[in-house]
Amino acid sequence: MDTFRRLKDFYWPYRKYFYWSILTLLFVSCITVVYPMVLQFTIDEIILKGEYNYVPYVAIGFIVIMALKGAATYCTQYYGDLFGISSVFQLRESLYEKLQFMPFNYYDNAKTGDLMSRLTADVEGFRFFLSFGFSQLINFALIIALSLSVMFYYSIPLAIVTLCMLPFLTIAVYKFDKEVHPAFRGIRKSMANLNTKVQENISGINTVKSLSREDFEIGKFNHSNEDYKSQFLQTSHIWAKYFPVMELIGNLSVVFLLAYGGYLVIQGDLTAGELVAFFSLVWYIMGPIMNLGFVMNTFSQSKASGERLLEILEEPLEMNDEERVINNVRLNGDVVFENVTHQYKNETKTALKDVSFSAEQGQTIGLIGATGAGKTSITQLISRFYQPQSGTILIDGKPIEEYALRSLRKNIGTVLQESFLFSSTIKDNISYGNPHAEMEEIIDAAKRAQAHNFIMELPDGYETVLGERGLGLSGGQKQRISIARAILIDPSILILDDATSAVDMETEFKIQKAFREVMKGRTTFIIAHRISSVKHADEILVLEEGSIVERGTHEELIETENGHYRRIYDIQYQDKDKVFQKNGQEV
Repeated sequence: MDTFRRLKDFYWPYRKYFYWSILTLLFVSCITVVYPMVLQFTIDEIILKGEYNYVPYVAIGFIVIMALKGAATYCTQYYGDLFGISSVFQLRESLYEKLQFMPFNYYDNAKTGDLMSRLTADVEGFRFFLSFGFSQLINFALIIALSLSVMFYYSIPLAIVTLCMLPFLTIAVYKFDKEVHPAFRGIRKSMANLNTKVQENISGINTVKSLSREDFEIGKFNHSNEDYKSQFLQTSHIWAKYFPVMELIGNLSVVFLLAYGGYLVIQGDLTAGELVAFFSLVWYIMGPIMNLGFVMNTFSQSKASGERLLEILEEPLEMNDEERVINNVRLNGDVVFENVTHQYKNETKTALKDVSFSAEQGQTIGLIGATGAGKTSITQLISRFYQPQSGTILIDGKPIEEYALRSLRKNIGTVLQESFLFSSTIKDNISYGNPHAEMEEIIDAAKRAQAHNFIMELPDGYETVLGERGLGLSGGQKQRISIARAILIDPSILILDDATSAVDMETEFKIQKAFREVMKGRTTFIIAHRISSVKHADEILVLEEGSIVERGTHEELIETENGHYRRIYDIQYQDKDKVFQKNGQEV
């Protein structure tokens, strides 16, 4: 029960519903045990003695008992479901909230399909046991205890003989649980893997179709589906192995009951009605114990689900914001890196090596270099997506760790290389970082990002609802909406991570022209592969394998013979040089 103890905070506040469920369940259990006693009375006092005038009273009493049991059963079911649903409502909210504040390195290795499976299938598995399993366990205990009490009242020797088989049944149930729990944990993991395959395939369907890899994807899915089937068949094998054993033990108990009970009736130590009542009561004991396998089945599933949920809930948050003393401030935007070294978790290669530079308020810093050189790592450290292994990062002269994360990131506007848009209106996407912005401000941001014209050409303009991940817009259009979103929060620090990579040269020129106005007074970091995107920067940092190998303005770096920047320039502009010279134009 350790798993349930660790999750107690989520269901214990709703214990009043659980108590009401148990209270009504106690009433149901008591009424259930009355049935055999009514049967015994009917046989011994009415049928055998011929007192048929009692039949109408017994019938009416039986109907009343059934009606009361029906009402109590309804309350038991209702309060049980209310207990489970209320508990997992809070649990699901806590899981989702925890995922929002997980550090970036958690998502470096996490799989979307697996996380979705935990928030849906695993939460539901845990809920089912709260709503049904707990009450069933208590119901079984009550029924067995009450039935045994009545059996010992009727005949102590017969009750003892009947109970001789119970230890064997208990052992079978215990072994069943020991085997079935790991099997159900395997099923949960296999289901999560299956969900991941489906999610990845749907997200990357364009790539799959463009490369004609449908058969390959079908093969991958079939492999995961086969694993899921194997896990389920293993569980079915365990169930099929133990259930007949439990049923055999129950039937043997009934055989002993009939044999010895019949002997006691013949000897006059037991009435026929009591033997019939005994027969019903023994199934009230054997039935729950045999069905205990099913309840243990749900318990094992719930326990496996709870363990997977605890893996998220107990994952440490690497950045503790409660101790930050600087909050709700407007930054100037002075950024200083002092001997910063950073390496990503589970990576052997160092992303940044002893990087030092400074950017004053209003300056534009260009970051250029090959893929994997460390450009994005610098901007991710500025936003505190990761913590460096060594060195110091200062913003406005204070260590970055002193700023509350939310306060820091409200001052940073980021446009990523891969634009992400939500399945909502264009207006909501642009105002996502500033939900209280006026419509005039939203339109102004869109105009600066060169997005207003194409937005107005859409059927519903700014109220146009986008498909998943911005489906229906071109890459350049999505990127311009992302740029407008960054502009609208009025950041002190602006990060453009290859922000114009998906637009044509003409649109890039227009956006850069708009950016010159937006960049005034803001510290801007431009990550780019195109020289044209960084040539106007106040300082350009050329990175290679995590180190700054060159720095300076475009004019200074272009004059460096055999320099890294000059080599990139020559590669990108050598064909243009030839064209310009042919037409007699100045480069």
